[in-house]
Amino acid sequence: MGYLDQIARPADLKALNVAQLAALAREIREELIGTISGLGGHLASSLGAVELCLALHYAYNAPEDQLVWDMGYQAFTHKLITGRRAQFKTLKQYKGLTGFNNKDESPAYDLFTTGHGGTVLSTALGLAMARDQERARRHVVAIIGDASLGEGMALEALNHIGHLKTNVVVVLNDNRMSISQPIGGLSRYLNRLITNPGYNRIRKDVEKLVRKLPHGTALVRLGKKMEESVKGLLTPGMVFEELGFRYVGPIDGHNLRELISTLKNLKQMSGPILLHVSTLKG
Repeated sequence: MGYLDQIARPADLKALNVAQLAALAREIREELIGTISGLGGHLASSLGAVELCLALHYAYNAPEDQLVWDMGYQAFTHKLITGRRAQFKTLKQYKGLTGFNNKDESPAYDLFTTGHGGTVLSTALGLAMARDQERARRHVVAIIGDASLGEGMALEALNHIGHLKTNVVVVLNDNRMSISQPIGGLSRYLNRLITNPGYNRIRKDVEKLVRKLPHGTALVRLGKKMEESVKGLLTPGMVFEELGFRYVGPIDGHNLRELISTLKNLKQMSGPILLHVSTLKG
């Protein structure tokens, strides 16, 4: 029995270690290639997002936490681990599974039926605002591709999320066709640092202390500008910072250990966060 045979729901992933998750990723790619090569359809996007999907479901607790995908073509792994593996051979066939996320297939895990690209950020904001109205504590995560991020609705939603400062994690799945590459070991080190709970706790404590000093508010503003300037030299995310997001990345979207560690750290942070994940399409 392979690992994929043991996964009936995302919670089952948590019984696996990182090496076993990597083996599961290989099994999923074999399943995707074997099925889609026979039935036809979009293959490359989902092949490139296997580790990302596994890491998201490993770090978060769906369906309590709400994960929403912009384009269903990158979410076939999501279908396989949310109870639809037995029907996967019917993908895009008459009365079979659809080629996108579909609330009629899985109301618990597919909160919305995926439509036009670029809509997921508005969807995520609506979910987050509803959560805040309920005073609930669940996480809301939106996964969007770099091509969809250029849609007008996506840019408008980014601006809206940043303005409201609500807790939303946006995962930018960059398949290296639009946005810049990771920038060396120093960038990776800074990413680990700025998502570390200890760093962010100390950062807040220092900010409170500085505000009590003469001209403290001005010093805090200066410190934030210095931090943003250093990050701007080393990472391509200043545009997201200007929109009100805490930018993290780029990180390797095929490194399960790094993905899981980063996502778990992000769960401890508040406000809008954009995680830039670099993947290889196909």
